[in-house]
Amino acid sequence: MNLRKKKELAARTLGVGKARVIFIKSRLDEIKEAITKQDIRDLIADRAIIVKNIQGRMRKEKSRSRSAGNIRKKVRTRKKDYVIITKKLRAYVKELKNQGGLSKDKIEEIRKKIRNRIFRSKANLKEYIGGENEDNKKKKKRK
Repeated sequence: MNLRKKKELAARTLGVGKARVIFIKSRLDEIKEAITKQDIRDLIADRAIIVKNIQGRMRKEKSRSRSAGNIRKKVRTRKKDYVIITKKLRAYVKELKNQGGLSKDKIEEIRKKIRNRIFRSKANLKEYIGGENEDNKKKKKRK
């Protein structure tokens, strides 16, 4: 009497491995006649089929919390952020250049700083340019 398929059906019904499913030998005739998952569930309720407990040690889950210095971003995300901020800042510098607010040397210097990620945002760049303009005005007033 081959009950391999019945064991597979019981394992699938219960969501356990085949090794954990045990048939009671005195009730094999009833088990042999079981066709559907519902038949298997009824046999489990009648204790004709038993499920073994898991043996062995319980594994502890590793903690997934990361300290502040170990927070990792995906490289793609970092690159995307870089590309977005760089395009935005370069466009703003180009706009200033067209308005004639900055000299060529200053524009070149700012573009190098943009490439090196010195400015965190457009507001940060505006603050830098504003500070530079104020310093220049102060110097001109002194002269």
